[in-house]
Amino acid sequence: MWVALRTRRLAHRPATIRRRGERSPEGLDVTGASAALSRRRPPTPFTVASGQVRLRRIDGWRRIAAVPIQPVISRRAFLATVSGGLLAAPLAAQAQRAGKMWRIGWLSQPSAATGGSELDALRNGLRELNYVEGRNIRIEAQWADDDPARLPELARALVQLDVDVICTAGTPATLAAKQATTKIPIVFSRAAFPDRTGLITSLARPGGNLTGVAFIGPEYGKRLELLREVAPKISRVTLFYNDKNSASVLAMEETRQWAQSLRVVLEPLGLHDRPSLEASFAAMRRRRPDAVMTTADALLLSYRTLIVDFANRQRLISMYGDREYVKVGGLMFYGTSTTDMWRQAAIYVDRILKGAKPGELPVEQPTKFELVINMKTVKALGLKIPPSVLGRADQIIE
Repeated sequence: MWVALRTRRLAHRPATIRRRGERSPEGLDVTGASAALSRRRPPTPFTVASGQVRLRRIDGWRRIAAVPIQPVISRRAFLATVSGGLLAAPLAAQAQRAGKMWRIGWLSQPSAATGGSELDALRNGLRELNYVEGRNIRIEAQWADDDPARLPELARALVQLDVDVICTAGTPATLAAKQATTKIPIVFSRAAFPDRTGLITSLARPGGNLTGVAFIGPEYGKRLELLREVAPKISRVTLFYNDKNSASVLAMEETRQWAQSLRVVLEPLGLHDRPSLEASFAAMRRRRPDAVMTTADALLLSYRTLIVDFANRQRLISMYGDREYVKVGGLMFYGTSTTDMWRQAAIYVDRILKGAKPGELPVEQPTKFELVINMKTVKALGLKIPPSVLGRADQIIE
């Protein structure tokens, strides 16, 4: 860039240097100036409003012009500038996230009365990570009220609300959410065998927009083992499962394999609504088993009071797939803590909101299992629980 020098008197055109002895039109003697330039000494920098400049000749010293001197920045200043810029971007992003009201979708098959404790567990997990409802998160809850046919419609409603993450409870709800969107991240919990039900590609790399926490299988065999410890002579066990839920079907098959290894005859009874539940009760009255079990299915959980009352009236030893059964009088529960599962799900929600891709987060598998025993039911059934079993109980309900 060239900046022409202008004198105060010649404010409208560049100053011109003339030959020796030649006078300017204004009468100025420029001989001294010409002689000084002829010696070709390095021009001395001087300052103008736009910064330092040096004189530079044009047309063999007939004219001169001022050339801006490019500023030289030190290495330390350069590094400080670059580092500041690099740090500014994430800080700005954090500031933007800090002021955002995140919208968390919730999709569950049972009613709020049945599944409310699970949503509370998610809330508590998010609160531990500084996500507080009404302050920086808003939860949009959709309940199917035990009607799985409503799940696709409810999932689409969450997509239309443009939530940031959808949390799903159980396999049917997760499948509905997956069919409704391929863009909104989905974090599931209480889903069994997700790699075998079509939810994900693999446990290590789920792919797509899903990840979460899943039931895998070891607890099914352990439930049978505990039943044998409490009543060594049992030989026939009825298993309630949801025959409309692919994950519950897989859980039944997994339990059957364990039963064969333990030399126990497993008699599965599939149900999916109240009439099929009553039909299962009738079948058990005709052919009374030694014990009864359930899979960890959300629909079955909604019938927990009916199932527990029937088992106790029939004086059957029972092992359930959720601690909620024991709270209403069921004998025993062994399995994963749903509170811990949703706490881990909350961690995944946090990571996704901070930019992680769900398909790259491995599906978590439970590592902690609980044994809960209802001693009131033990006494009502006239049972004697071995000390070896009582000693392993995480909770005893009196």
